[in-house]
Amino acid sequence: TTTTTTAPGVEATTGPLGQGISNAVGMAASQKMMAAIFTPTKTFTTTTTTTSTASGDDNDKNADFSDLFDHHIVVLAGDGCLQEGVSSEAAAFAAHERLDNLIVLYDDNRVTLDKMADFTQSEDVLMRYRSYGWDVYDIQDGHDVGELKKVIRHAKENNNGKPKFIKCHTIIGKGMVEIEGTSAAHGEGGLPHVDATKARLGLPVDQKWYVSHETRSFFQDRTHKNKAQYDAWQTKFHAWKRSHPELAQRLEDAIQGSAVMAPDDMITHIPPTQQIDPEASRVSGNKAIQHIAALVPNYISGSADLHSSCRNYIEGGGNFGAGSNGKTYDGRNLHYGVREHAMGSIMNGFAYHGIFKVSGSTFLVFADYLRPAIRLAALAQLKDVSYIFTHDSVGVGEDGPTHQPVETLSSLRLIPNLDVYRPADAEETVAAMVHSVTRTNGPTALVFSRQKLDQNHGLDSVERRRGALKGAYIAKQETGGVSSLELILLASGSEVQHALQVAKDRPNVRVVSVPSMEVFDRQSQDYKESVLPSSCAKRIAMEAGVSALWYKYGCTKVLGVEHFGHSAPGNLVLQGFGMTAEDLEREVDAILGGS
Repeated sequence: TTTTTTAPGVEATTGPLGQGISNAVGMAASQKMMAAIFTPTKTFTTTTTTTSTASGDDNDKNADFSDLFDHHIVVLAGDGCLQEGVSSEAAAFAAHERLDNLIVLYDDNRVTLDKMADFTQSEDVLMRYRSYGWDVYDIQDGHDVGELKKVIRHAKENNNGKPKFIKCHTIIGKGMVEIEGTSAAHGEGGLPHVDATKARLGLPVDQKWYVSHETRSFFQDRTHKNKAQYDAWQTKFHAWKRSHPELAQRLEDAIQGSAVMAPDDMITHIPPTQQIDPEASRVSGNKAIQHIAALVPNYISGSADLHSSCRNYIEGGGNFGAGSNGKTYDGRNLHYGVREHAMGSIMNGFAYHGIFKVSGSTFLVFADYLRPAIRLAALAQLKDVSYIFTHDSVGVGEDGPTHQPVETLSSLRLIPNLDVYRPADAEETVAAMVHSVTRTNGPTALVFSRQKLDQNHGLDSVERRRGALKGAYIAKQETGGVSSLELILLASGSEVQHALQVAKDRPNVRVVSVPSMEVFDRQSQDYKESVLPSSCAKRIAMEAGVSALWYKYGCTKVLGVEHFGHSAPGNLVLQGFGMTAEDLEREVDAILGGS
């Protein structure tokens, strides 16, 4: 069980450099989407009766609500943040989608941890951001609070379709004369000089945490002013809720998470796929995502330039963006370009903002490009994030070993608190999609095939869906009960069809489909025993990827892929790696003696 301690008022612990500024791009995009969906752009008139109301509003109200959700996202970033490539990807996206509600304060103290910044960088950062399409400002004295306030005010008021980048020249460790302005001030180098610095500043040396009377008074005054602004906003917010009850309920549902029904209710609400013929799970996913989008109004999708391949486009949902090429800010499909890392970090920003459930797609092998963001989503328990990874094995074929994931699937399973689903057919795919939007404590990675998969017609749709929601289930039961059980075949995704084929004429062989190891491992011991009874020690697993993780289920043999792939038609590559029903049957014969 993952436990995370949170601090009130802290939306995100960004961790690695570059993530915070990229998360902020996601927050800014979420704000634009929120405003476009929930607030009108024209004046609305609402009429109430002349008798007293609960809100105390007895008069006709004529209010323009277009500025109700007009907040800005402000980021403090340093040289290291801007050196990380993910921030460049995110900055380009922010400018292209004209996120003028985003303000970056660049703390230009000319220091990174190891050295002074000029040891490793020489570009004109302002010119770089200007070339992206940002408005740039240059404050020569970043310690001048009055100048900083003036520039920030101008940045907020300048709604010109450009995000704002404010360069603030500062001195790191200012006042600690022994090390100020040097890289030593970045880490613990200043610790020996704390008392001397306090003495020079006139602060009590014997008080570790000292807050002056003037500081307390300043913030008390700010509290009173902020409270007045807050109360005024609340008045307007309640007027908006009275004027737009349906939108208000939709927003409340999104914030509280009540827009999503329970998993078992959702899988029965979505009609059976009635898929007879073999079908790639990426195609099954495309059908499922349309149902999810209809049932979850705040669900949005996106892709790193691969909607057409990953098949995760929400039909009729429109495209998110600034208005060019038919885009609007209420569009439900985000186009990130070839920027996987930024996509992952921007998705986290959406989740931190707290309104939308966001998914994003690319090929499974490119999960490595956004892995830092995936890890942080899992660490931060971001339940509103899911990933759609297609082209899931060496079965990709001619694209060759650079595009054929081998270790990727297992490596994702190693990330704590990330649920990974690799469904075997259309009904399991529905369950996987449902899990991704109903999970309450972390993200989900959905792993879909490029090649077609047989459908398991031995069980009805609800049985397969409910089984998949438990992470693993009996896809084919032995005929004589547990006492007759000779062998258990375990598999996920495209290899389940091979297990079913081999077991078809073997009455004493059970097939267990394992779409999600993580979810199955969380089930009760009784359920796990019912699926994998300890009385049957003979077990073979099969998956087109590295095999190590399957041995935790007591397997005596695992058919897997232990080295990189080849460029050839997918069926030939799979044959070459022993990922066929014939290969599995030979192993079964070897264990059962040809029976």
